[in-house]
Amino acid sequence: MANIVFSNVTKRYGSTLAVDDASFTVNDNEFFCFFGPPLSGKSTLLRLILGLEVPDTGEILIGGRPVNAVSPAERNVAMVFQNLALFPHMSALENVRFPLVERRIAEAEIEKRVADVAAKLHIGHILHKPPAQLSGGERQRVAIARALVRDPAAYLMDDPISALDARLREETRVELKRIQRELGKTLVYVTHDQEEAMSVADRIAILENGRIRQIGAPAEIYDRPASTYVARMLGSPMMNILASVRGEGGVEAADGTIRIADKAAPADAVEIGLRPEDIKVRPWSDDGRAVAGAGRPARVFEVEPLGGYTVVTLAAGQARLRALLRGQPDIRPDAMVAISCEPARVHYFGQGGGALAR
Repeated sequence: MANIVFSNVTKRYGSTLAVDDASFTVNDNEFFCFFGPPLSGKSTLLRLILGLEVPDTGEILIGGRPVNAVSPAERNVAMVFQNLALFPHMSALENVRFPLVERRIAEAEIEKRVADVAAKLHIGHILHKPPAQLSGGERQRVAIARALVRDPAAYLMDDPISALDARLREETRVELKRIQRELGKTLVYVTHDQEEAMSVADRIAILENGRIRQIGAPAEIYDRPASTYVARMLGSPMMNILASVRGEGGVEAADGTIRIADKAAPADAVEIGLRPEDIKVRPWSDDGRAVAGAGRPARVFEVEPLGGYTVVTLAAGQARLRALLRGQPDIRPDAMVAISCEPARVHYFGQGGGALAR
């Protein structure tokens, strides 16, 4: 078993609170992702697991064993750093082989493991080169390979594919997920890319200023965010958060351009959240009755055609919101439109930004 448990862990750097009373469990054989903006505590949590940092308070367990006083070498976890940390005087092949040579693994087993991981990461043709002759993306794949050849209790990866181009990044994250599943190992992954987090993780921990704001499966967090902060973190374009007021038979927002006929709306809701893909945009009719549930007209501010879908920015009263429409609809800037949303797709938030249940 290689589950990782944090129990009320806090870490400070002087007056800076990097990790604030973190308690969570990474399950055995789970692809677990820390996600948040820069300086939210993601890398510090990874360094605490690895043993490069010691918590000020709280306890960390790996496989049921307390490791606060255990050195990094004795924790049996493999790490891929963001800055790669390849040995410049060694070839890519020697870098990949290094952890196995140090552990005195049989040569035949080393060759087998290296060949296997090189094929999975498509680096067989560059193994003879030193790191200085590799591109940034090639160096990252070599660093990942060096971790994968080991047989640790868990793999830790600190934003390992950020330097790859978009197409290769997509391919590599699919490969990482497949490899993790095949290896049957725990993998803890740090990223600032929401698409990456959503696509690879079994569960995501959303961080803000050293605090964990929500943990759950990607679809669970996306559909039921715990706060406006979490709601804005996942989704592109991000969720529209609008001040709301109680209206006749439901709620209104954006100066009456949005009316939600939801009698079950929480009485203490002060904001609503609308995912861009849930917003319906239709031509406005002079009498306003052509679209069921329409409020006052909104104006099309900008149109961004992106092939399979189109992002439309709307001026709704004093607010700006974005809608995500399929295909390339015939919508032009400055057109007047009606906007609506199914009541079941509306998110409600109370004072302080916490999510409210219907």
